[in-house]
Amino acid sequence: MLGLLLTWLITTISFLIISRLPFLGIEIDSFGKAAISAAVFGILNALLLPVLTFFTFPLIVLTLGLFFFILNAIIFAIAAAIVNGFRLRYGFWSAILGSLALAIINSILLRIVAPIA
Repeated sequence: MLGLLLTWLITTISFLIISRLPFLGIEIDSFGKAAISAAVFGILNALLLPVLTFFTFPLIVLTLGLFFFILNAIIFAIAAAIVNGFRLRYGFWSAILGSLALAIINSILLRIVAPIA
């Protein structure tokens, strides 16, 4: 349970970091909206990603796994559509760049915090 809360907090901080990068076009109003966005993104990843992966498996194989970036961007865009206060200024391009930045920043922060926890 502590690991889940820690991952959620790190994802929230990652959302705040990517919202401060001006070239991504991601706007998040407050820390509370970032926390809600992180929770919605996590729930969508847990529920929707396996279904999307199943239906797009031939395309994933054909692109040697690169289509996962598009699937992650779709989930990122759906989370932005669900949460008020989380906007993508440049549409799907913001979703692609934002999901990529989120993955990189999340990996770095989890690598830093994991030995401590």
